[in-house]
Amino acid sequence: MFKNCLLSVALFGLVFADLANASGPAQPATRLSDGGNANVNVLNHIILFVQENHSLDDYFGELRQYWADNGYPDQSFDGLPQFNPAKGIKPLYGPPPTNPGCNPNDPPPHNCVFDPKSRVTSFHFITQCVEAPDLNWDAAHLDWDYYDPTGKRPAKQNGYVWNSGVFGRKMNYYDTDGIRAMGYYAGDDLNYYYFMASNFATSDRWFDPIMTRTGPNRYYLIGATSQGYTYPIGSNKNDQKLLTATPIFQALQNAGITWKIYVNPGQTCSGPPYDPKCLLALSYVQFFEWGQSIPTNYPNNIDVVDPNDTQVGYFNDLKNGTLPQVALIEPASNVGLDEHPSDFDEYPINIQLGAQYASSLINALMGSSSWKDSALILTYDEAGGFYDHVSPHKTVNPDGITPKDLEPGDVCKKVKGPTCDFGYTGYRTPLIVISPYSKKNYVSHTVADYTAILKLIETRYGLKSLNKRDAAQMDMTEFFDFNHPSWLTPPTPPVQSTSGPCYLNKLP
Repeated sequence: MFKNCLLSVALFGLVFADLANASGPAQPATRLSDGGNANVNVLNHIILFVQENHSLDDYFGELRQYWADNGYPDQSFDGLPQFNPAKGIKPLYGPPPTNPGCNPNDPPPHNCVFDPKSRVTSFHFITQCVEAPDLNWDAAHLDWDYYDPTGKRPAKQNGYVWNSGVFGRKMNYYDTDGIRAMGYYAGDDLNYYYFMASNFATSDRWFDPIMTRTGPNRYYLIGATSQGYTYPIGSNKNDQKLLTATPIFQALQNAGITWKIYVNPGQTCSGPPYDPKCLLALSYVQFFEWGQSIPTNYPNNIDVVDPNDTQVGYFNDLKNGTLPQVALIEPASNVGLDEHPSDFDEYPINIQLGAQYASSLINALMGSSSWKDSALILTYDEAGGFYDHVSPHKTVNPDGITPKDLEPGDVCKKVKGPTCDFGYTGYRTPLIVISPYSKKNYVSHTVADYTAILKLIETRYGLKSLNKRDAAQMDMTEFFDFNHPSWLTPPTPPVQSTSGPCYLNKLP
């Protein structure tokens, strides 16, 4: 599978006025009942933009401190507890969280030995490039509780540092003690995202769909199921069958709803014109049987997104008013702009360059004729092994299928428990709902995983649910006020900072 092994490249950013010239702090929105006739049908373009591998605490844990520093009114947001006020709106201040680490008496080349007495405290990253924590099925379950990974008891969230220590030693990383798992970024690092999350709508109960890595989670994003896969298709040489489930794009095609998948071609696919078979290989829809038919039957529905060539693809559709009714923007992993932590020390991935790339796509939408009836959902496909203090939530197995590709040593092979099925979400990830109709400075506290995006699409276009998982989600309409749009004239966000240092040979 394609993933993040290429050197980050610098990208130009669209130049916008700085924060000093931006709109003033927004007032918190209240939940307004529909006083008119407007509803979700005012949205004619729903865009899914899903980046890579960050937890809510890792990215937005400092959000309430950002509000205090920048004049936004305080409201409930369950980020890192050390940034909550000492009095006022709950949750209130708590000490920085800690996690057990590796026993110092067993340094490399020994394996990391879990040591409850060696605690690593939550800390602010200075580097914008970080070695990847572990993020597989087993790691996600051990994050739940080192002593109870199959979920027989409530989660303790105590395995993050140990997991990352084991993984760091396996990968010959600098950080062989897993300290990086407890790091977080702040408003100065991700100034564009913090501004957008504060002026549009976000959530503190938004989860990835299952407790594992990118591939299976993205199958849920497209089809609300992984059909039993806990690892990416192709990981097990004895089971490489494609998914037979219906992806959302097949449902849209059958209903006559226009759709497109945009991928960044980088140096992988030459053009224009671009070979749709090459573009398909950059999209996770390739892992669905129906997806394999796209180059032949729907070649115009897989297109490019490239800020260096605005005459084609996404930017051209914005310019010409030809944006489809539903669009998915795949991560630019092949050019290192997906914000994924660095898999290899030889290829550092800079999250600020990824956020700058994201800003160019979002700003282009806000400046286009399509803005007036669009909603762009920005989120992350999984938490990536970074610490988050909120545990996964119980949910619905989409189709009754149990894990079918567990390895012999996996925890759920040895001991069964509630988290060994697909009846729990994964971990929290960041979310920003960007639209003229987004409630201003709004925080949702409704538990959902990001198959709720599918439910929004289904609600808007009158489609049936794909399975029990998306059927069980909220439809996301609580993020919007369709009768009183706040942002018909969009705010002016700051230019994303790219001045943070990038190194992998030390912490923080």
